[in-house]
Amino acid sequence: MDSLTQIVLGAAVGEAVLGKKVGNKAMLYGAIAGTIPDLDVLSRYFMDTVTATEWHRGFSHSIFFAVLFAPVFGWLIWKLNRRDEASWEDWSWLMFWGLFTHPLLDAFTTWGTQLFWPFKTRLAFQSVFVIDPLYTIPFLVFLILTLFQKRTALKRRKYVNLGLIISSSYLVLTLILKGIAYHKFENALEVQGISYSQLHTRPAPFNTILWMANVDTENAYLMGDYSFFDSKPIVFTSYSKNHELLGDLAANGKIERLIIITEGWYTISEKEGQLYFNDLRFGLISMDKNDTQFAFSYRLVPKGDDILVEEMPKFKKDAKRLMTALWERIWGN
Repeated sequence: MDSLTQIVLGAAVGEAVLGKKVGNKAMLYGAIAGTIPDLDVLSRYFMDTVTATEWHRGFSHSIFFAVLFAPVFGWLIWKLNRRDEASWEDWSWLMFWGLFTHPLLDAFTTWGTQLFWPFKTRLAFQSVFVIDPLYTIPFLVFLILTLFQKRTALKRRKYVNLGLIISSSYLVLTLILKGIAYHKFENALEVQGISYSQLHTRPAPFNTILWMANVDTENAYLMGDYSFFDSKPIVFTSYSKNHELLGDLAANGKIERLIIITEGWYTISEKEGQLYFNDLRFGLISMDKNDTQFAFSYRLVPKGDDILVEEMPKFKKDAKRLMTALWERIWGN
């Protein structure tokens, strides 16, 4: 999830664990704990694109990391706050839950997380977009209300508990909505007589009303969208796999690792003599079905006997265009 959401979750968890003893400091250190796992993004500054992508939501988003580093961070905080009532064990417990709930929340997103690192399995329920105002805003409101209560006030515990209960309930609701959307796509494929091997669904950006689907057929991937306000049948658009365009590059180590990262959901495209590796899990950068620019696309640049993998940049104008199109599409076709 986005940084603000993880800060809010971490602060709420910190308050729930240690708020009675240390007041607002619990929120502060909980927010810090909720931020630490995402520091793995710094790997992009000293690693190649493929390795940095592999590292993202890996070790730092695992149970192992939380268990290993919670006592270390807890000890550091205890040394800085020796006058407080909280013990080293108290601070360690706060840090553990702050570090652990971060990847738990990330597991609901499309990218998922290697919660059980060093095992390669990536847990991804794909029921929440990485930025979801319906999850974050109510949670944030209750956290702010908590912040302005006295440490011993009963309302303080009430507000933070409400924030945790409502946000967690919303996550459960997204799983139910995902199940309904999956059934809609499944029925549409059956009615249209489309044979497929896999069907994956995910929410469109910023909401859980509009859902997207990736469908694996023999020679192409199909992509479709469905809103709970729709009145017309689901339409699927075909995208050729073009895996054969890789040629000898298919045996390159970086390509093999990219295929593992995408779990096999990728297409290859060619533009002006350049090959592009497109990650289908996050869809297109727009709602225009004629657009072929994917949210995550990598240019494959030959470099001697090897290749250089370059992630294609994203632009603000594309985000603004997508937001407008999403708002219109959410209300039905």
